[in-house]
Amino acid sequence: MRTPSATEALEAASPRNAEPSDRLEVEWQFDAPDLRPVRRLLASIGNDGADADGRSHVRILPQAAREQIDLYLDTDDWRGRRSAWSLRLRRSAGAAEATFKSIADPASGIRRRREITEPLELTDPQSVLGSDGPVGARVRALAGPLPLRTVLEIRTHREPFVVQVNGQRVGEIALDETTIGVGDERDPVRLHRVEVELVAADSEVALAGLVRTMQEHAGLRPASLTKFELGALAAGLEAPVPDDLGPTEIDASKSIGEVAFAVLRRQFAAFLAKEPGTRLGEEPEDLHDMRVASRRLRAALALFADVLPARAPRLRAELGWVGTALGEIRDLDVQLERLRVWTARTEEPEREALAPVAGVLQRDRARARDHLLRTFDSKRYERMVASFTTMLQRGPLRSQPAARVPVTLVAPDLLAVRFRKVRKAGKAVRERPSAEAFHVLRIRCKRLRYAVESFDEVYGPRAHSFARRVAALQELLGLNQDAVVAVARLRAIASGKEPRIGPATIFQMGRMAERYSGEAARLQRRFPKALRRVTGKRWRSFARVMDDLRARMSRWERVDGGSAQVGPSTAPSEGGVTGSPS
Repeated sequence: MRTPSATEALEAASPRNAEPSDRLEVEWQFDAPDLRPVRRLLASIGNDGADADGRSHVRILPQAAREQIDLYLDTDDWRGRRSAWSLRLRRSAGAAEATFKSIADPASGIRRRREITEPLELTDPQSVLGSDGPVGARVRALAGPLPLRTVLEIRTHREPFVVQVNGQRVGEIALDETTIGVGDERDPVRLHRVEVELVAADSEVALAGLVRTMQEHAGLRPASLTKFELGALAAGLEAPVPDDLGPTEIDASKSIGEVAFAVLRRQFAAFLAKEPGTRLGEEPEDLHDMRVASRRLRAALALFADVLPARAPRLRAELGWVGTALGEIRDLDVQLERLRVWTARTEEPEREALAPVAGVLQRDRARARDHLLRTFDSKRYERMVASFTTMLQRGPLRSQPAARVPVTLVAPDLLAVRFRKVRKAGKAVRERPSAEAFHVLRIRCKRLRYAVESFDEVYGPRAHSFARRVAALQELLGLNQDAVVAVARLRAIASGKEPRIGPATIFQMGRMAERYSGEAARLQRRFPKALRRVTGKRWRSFARVMDDLRARMSRWERVDGGSAQVGPSTAPSEGGVTGSPS
């Protein structure tokens, strides 16, 4: 097949979509050794109109062939691929359309991917960034200040066929002769591909028989790779490997400094991995995971403060700055989801009254998201990431003797301090319960849990079991805090000057506040039992494990004359961890 010139390709048929669209693409993709048997089969089906099951009337209607050039775009650090989305600019007939498509593994030979498409007035790849449509907005959020570059060019001669079953259009079959340039003097990749796309998800049954017939009589094989994946493999394209931050192994043989840096490296890698998805904003869990990673980083910087470089406190403050921007959106996501569930359970008049509340929350979320994107795009954020990376790559300072002490000699006291703070905060809640007291206890539980999980591979199942108990208490207190925050926000909306907040909406907001308050009360009644599970025998059992391991390590130090020197802050407490005073 002769490869058409760019001019010939651009003079071919116009783009398929004239208006923006957001839909679920459902299709089969097959590799074909030759397209001629497929053409003959489709012609025969189009003539007799009989499906493989002999019951459905099938018509295959050929359409005009077209040439298309697909440019796949991404940033230098591959933010699109890292967020599990691909960006394609399709040029055709002097026009262009941009498609933003989710990346998903095929299940049972069929691919289901969300596809967002919009037409473009210009064919320049950078025009996507200037578009006001749904693709342009997402790409700007994802790319930030970085430009787009073409990572792969794919040219295709496409022969489309419309499929009708019993007079209804159910899908389209595309016979593609594709050429993929690999960017050097080597021969391009050439392949024959057959794609069967459904008009709607419920068309799968109607097309399944036709697909089986094509596979049996035309030698089709399910394609394991998309055209982009195949081209990237042939061209040797790979997303940049993240910076090697250093070792992340943790076990009882490590020093406290080695464990500290291993914990920080793991969490910082998780933090950076979730940034593209958080920028894009399609999956709320990406933002949630990035926020959790930032919290764990801050907790680890505080836990290991004595064995970290001087820059650590400043980095902890910078993470707090980012975490605030992440937390504002997460709180609104939680409230919007709760409002959606409650609204679905109400009758129409109440639903209409709640609509203004959703509007206010969505507006606040849009503002919070704009603030988060400005945070990511700032020089301050860039400096924080660079400084954190440098610190982690350098590792523990040799000038800090405390960092070389065995982890088993230090960890028990670090955990005991955080346990005592939880116990003290729990006592304060029992004596004088208040929203602030519950909030303080929640934060201290979070710090204890993260600290225990930092040493999970040092102490094994007992640490894991105790951490689960703390996590259960933390979750209960977190739900209570969500209710408190929601009531406060409803109160702020009601007392503000929102023009659409009328008496009916105020009434429904009052009912919502009552629900939240009732939920908080129920959670607080469960609190004493959950607290006892943390401060009782589970802690004592875990503390004995830590004491025993520390005693064995202390004996080894005395017998073998290990190089680490245990100072006053790292020596075993009198009576061990379980005997530490409150």
